[in-house]
Parts: sequence; C-alpha cells; structure tokens
Amino acid sequence: MSKLGFGQNNKRYGLMKLVFVLSFATLVGIALFAHFLRTSSSSSISFTYQSIASLNRAAEKPADNIVASDSQDHQKEGSEHKNGSVEGRVLSATFADLPAPELEWEQMPSAPVPRLDGYSVQIKNLFYVFVGYRNLDHVHSHVDVYNFSDNTWCDRFETPKDMANSHLGVATDGRYVYIVSGQNGTQCRTAITTCFSLDTETRKWHRLPPLPAPRYAPATQLWRGRLHVMALDGWRTETPIPRGGPHRACVVVDDRLLVIGGQEGDFMAKPGSPIFKCSRRKEVVYGDVYMLDGEMKWKTLPEMPKPDSHIECAWVIVNNSIIITGGTTEKHPNTKRMMLVGEVFQFHLDSQTWSVIGKLPFRIKTTLAGFWDGWLYFTSGQRDRGPDNPQPRKVIGEMWRTKLHL
Repeated sequence: MSKLGFGQNNKRYGLMKLVFVLSFATLVGIALFAHFLRTSSSSSISFTYQSIASLNRAAEKPADNIVASDSQDHQKEGSEHKNGSVEGRVLSATFADLPAPELEWEQMPSAPVPRLDGYSVQIKNLFYVFVGYRNLDHVHSHVDVYNFSDNTWCDRFETPKDMANSHLGVATDGRYVYIVSGQNGTQCRTAITTCFSLDTETRKWHRLPPLPAPRYAPATQLWRGRLHVMALDGWRTETPIPRGGPHRACVVVDDRLLVIGGQEGDFMAKPGSPIFKCSRRKEVVYGDVYMLDGEMKWKTLPEMPKPDSHIECAWVIVNNSIIITGGTTEKHPNTKRMMLVGEVFQFHLDSQTWSVIGKLPFRIKTTLAGFWDGWLYFTSGQRDRGPDNPQPRKVIGEMWRTKLHL
C-alpha cells in the first residue's frame, strides 16, 4: 500500500511540475508579445504624431512659404528649421501656391460694378460681361461691354427678366451669344431651364427651347454646329462625359472639345428657407482634362498642375495653347476653408503638357479672361484676404492686364 501510495504521489508531483513549466513558458511568451506590441504601437504613434505636427506647422505658415513637391500625394517627412519653415511635408500641397514667375501687371479701368460668378465672351475687340452676384442678396441683370481697342467700358444693356443671374452656361459663334439654364435670383435659388440667345449686332434677345432639366453652371460650348451642354444628363443621347460637374472650362479648338477642371458638389438652398439661403455641401475639386475628338470618344489628357474649379470664363486661346487664370482648389485640410488659386496655367495643345507661366496680382476665383494684341486681361471675381491668406473675401470689378511672352 505504501509503495503504491508513493508511486501515485510521484506521478502527481511530475504532473504538477509539467503544468508549472508550461504555465511559466506561456506567461513569458505573453510578456514578450506584449512588449513587442508596445514597441510597435509606440513607433506608430510617434510617426503619426510627427506627421500631424508637421501638417499643423505647415498649415500655420503663410501659403506663399509652402512649396509643393513633385508628387502631390506622396511627400517626404520634413524637418522644421530654426526659422519655423518646413522642408518637405507628408501633406498634399494642392491647396498651396505653386512656384511661378512674376508677371508685370497693369491695372486698367474697373468694371462699372463688382461681380462674382459673372460670365463673359469675347467677340473681336469687344468683351461682353454678363450678370453675376454683387453679394448674396444682390444680383446683376445687365451686360457691361469693354472695348479692348481703347480700353474703355463702352456700353451697357439689360438682360431678360427671367434669364439666369448666375451659374449659367455661355457660348458664342462670333455674333450670337447663347445663355443656357443657371440660377435666377439671389442666394441659392433653384436652377431654371430657360435659355436665350443674344444678337450682339442688334442687341436683341431671343428665347430658345428650354433645357429638359435645370442645371447649375453647366459646361457649355458650340461644336460642329450644335450647342453642347455637359452635365449629368443632356438634351439628347451622345457620348457621356467621364465625370459630370459644374464650374469647368469648356473649350473648342482645332475641332476638338476640351473640358477642364471643375468640381462635384456646391452650395445649395437651406431646406425650408423662404429666401433660399445658401448652405454648404461637400465639394470635391478636380484637375481632370477630357477631350472629345472627331471619333466622338472622350480621351483623358494630363491633369492640371493642381485641382482647379470656378474657371468657366477664366480661359483664352493663345498660340495653340489654353491659358487659365485663377480659380479655386482643394480646401485646406485643417481649416476646411476654400482656397483660391493665384497661378496662370498654360496647356500646350501640341505636346499636351501643362506649365505654370506666372502669378496673378492676387489669388482670385471666377475671373473673366480676354486676350487682345498680345495682352492677357482679366476682370471681376472674388479675391483673397491678402498675400498670406488664400481664403476668399472681397468681390471686385477690377480689370488687369499683362503682356504675354510665350
């Protein structure tokens, strides 16, 4: 009995020893694994904190001091110098000013009224400037005419009462101007379907068939004898554009139709507001460029140097290239504020490449651009708050010009 008892105790002791060894090994393994996790977590948190800190430091500095890298999406982590400047950043710099040469700008006679979201066409030496906001509670219902030959504002006439006052589509064939859809009234009233043509020789307006559905700021252009309105839908079924949206440049050159930049989303009326008070929606700005050629197929061309919107009438054609002035770009990632564009872009139609050829006197959106006798002109729009603040502020009617040497 005693021998039997001793054997059982011995086996029980061995079993307990084995359990103890296994438990100890398990605890050691858990401790090592936890230490590994803490180390990895600390490294990750440190990297994230450094990235956010760099982002915040860059955001606090004037936009003029922020230099865009070659890649907008992947930038190297930077270090902060003693003077506070940041060398390289993780943050996308699409909202920042791009390096550009200085242009010599000359201020010309200002427009009779300041205007935002106005529209324009140039017919020979005459520059027709249509409607627009003075402020959210006041819209214009007339056309001002500028003569490039003697640099004077030479005429003014009224628009039809039920024509859009902003966010319209516009195109010309060299005599007639076509006005398509848009917004009639102040604040953020609903879009309308009415369309008109203007005979610039007689100054008479004619009503056109309405658009099947209302559109805000539709990309509009005459091409191959037809009036094209680029939106999410259209009058008739044709080749759909890869991406819809407002506030784009729409250009016809050498029997090619180009649609440049723009955005998705915009201000809209606040639900239930009796005066259609504006409220902000999410906006995404693009630098996309699409071309519709003779085969009626959309082709994707190289993107703009930065996303750009509110450029419907901010372009001119010079020396087989498209010049674009100002606009709006992506919102600031920290403040979420709208950022204005202060560069002059050139798209070379032969090489299908972009370059930044200069700076405007200030950042500005919804400029109205013209070109005459070697001079690039722009007027009107909403400018920035100053050299160190690219947010929009004052609506202006100023006219500026610079001699282009391309």
